[in-house]
Amino acid sequence: MKRIIITMGALMAMSFTPTLMNNNYELSEVKDDLYNYLEWMEQDIECGNINPEIGELYIEHFENTIKRLNNIERNLIHLTEN
Repeated sequence: MKRIIITMGALMAMSFTPTLMNNNYELSEVKDDLYNYLEWMEQDIECGNINPEIGELYIEHFENTIKRLNNIERNLIHLTEN
């Protein structure tokens, strides 16, 4: 689990590079990774590899992070349109 959190932080940090086009690409990559983490967490819960209560907390945090990234993406798109 710590690897997932560290990876998430690293990927989010990478998404904030100077150019907007690169930001959009990196942002999409980070979101794709988070969707993968969600899927893996759901599988771990189903297989009994993780406590369901803890797994649900991770899923909630992943979903909240995806929502925040979607907001950032909307803001970046708005900036490029102006």
